[in-house]
Amino acid sequence: MYEANYNETVFKDITTIDEKEIPNHDILLAGFPCQPFSIAGEKKGFNDTRGTLFFDIERILKEKKPKVIVLENVKHFKSHDKGNTLKVVLNTLNELGYTTSWQVLNAKDFGVPQNRERTIIVGSLNGIKFDFNKFKIQEAIYVKDILEDDTGQIEYLSEEEYTLIENPKKQSSGLIFVGYRNKNIRIKGTRPNTVHLSRVHKQPNRIYSSEGTHPTLSSQESAGRYFVYHEGKVRKLTLKECYRLMGFEDDFKLLGSKAKLYNRIGNSIVIPMVEEIAKQVKVQILSQTDDIIKCKKPLKQLHLFDF
Repeated sequence: MYEANYNETVFKDITTIDEKEIPNHDILLAGFPCQPFSIAGEKKGFNDTRGTLFFDIERILKEKKPKVIVLENVKHFKSHDKGNTLKVVLNTLNELGYTTSWQVLNAKDFGVPQNRERTIIVGSLNGIKFDFNKFKIQEAIYVKDILEDDTGQIEYLSEEEYTLIENPKKQSSGLIFVGYRNKNIRIKGTRPNTVHLSRVHKQPNRIYSSEGTHPTLSSQESAGRYFVYHEGKVRKLTLKECYRLMGFEDDFKLLGSKAKLYNRIGNSIVIPMVEEIAKQVKVQILSQTDDIIKCKKPLKQLHLFDF
């Protein structure tokens, strides 16, 4: 799908490539799973990261020394393994000479109606500490602003298939929870008078208002069970609308099964947020550096996951 949209092919698996084969570059942008490092708090840097995907990122940094490193991870990365995971990553980057800063950013602040929080780490080799406060926060938009016109292809729920709650309130995240789908639930083992609550524990059963933001799209949701209450009806978001929630343009080519496409969108990153990070990296860090690498053609891509 990447090749179809950008005419670039994946070069090699990051876990198998020899870092010396990688061309010189100014910026390394990467994400990696939350994996606990070997010994919590007893060592620093390199010795703690072996056997994790971050170790492969570290290999490349050590060999190529790009001027900027940008790492993206889930919100809870900051508290993963009681904060040790973040600590080891920052210590490792510091050992490699990078001045680091990090912050949790939310996609809803960058022009998309999705409450998607991500931990972002930026490191620079020239001693400049990246300032997250210089981001331009976009005016809020809502789910209703990205919905397609109904041309007869929208999937609606009948009134018997859902229950609306009384007095829904807008949360600080922008979410407006309004009800849940009436699904069969497990009664055995449920505490008295709490059966109704179990319906809303599962995210695919929750219904949110189109007047607010949407919860985080998940890579585990291969069926695309995202339902919104819009103009008095409950409807399912289309695949195109889900990609809009990540900032993709409508001309982006979607290839593969629907299940794969829903998985991919949950694993993706919010485009407008990354664009703003890139702009600020250029202004705050790269503009202060003279020896920027001039590329005559795009560099080849490494991939972290098998989609």
